[in-house]
Amino acid sequence: MAESAQQSQSTAKLIYLLQVANIIIQFLGFVAVVIAYIYKDDAPAWMKSHFQFQIRTFWIGMLYLFIGVVLAMAFVGYFVLLFWVLWVVIRCVKGMKYLDQNQPHPNPTSWLFD
Repeated sequence: MAESAQQSQSTAKLIYLLQVANIIIQFLGFVAVVIAYIYKDDAPAWMKSHFQFQIRTFWIGMLYLFIGVVLAMAFVGYFVLLFWVLWVVIRCVKGMKYLDQNQPHPNPTSWLFD
């Protein structure tokens, strides 16, 4: 594997880990998405799908988080927040699985768990 591809793969793995850590330490998601935006253009073709998937995970996750916080006053928001936590973890674990297999993400534009 070329040095550039290996560096991109390590960066993508770091972003997945930061996104999971964002569940506990909230600002890490912003750090992760900034890194993804910086590295996505210089990445090898198969890695670009991972960066796209990570960026979408951040923005869609922010939408779910916002909805959960707003609806928390009606108690149903806590279920939305629980869904958000599970959604982030599942997406990141699946993304890391494809990354470890040196495969592009098969569906980087998905809204759910793909």
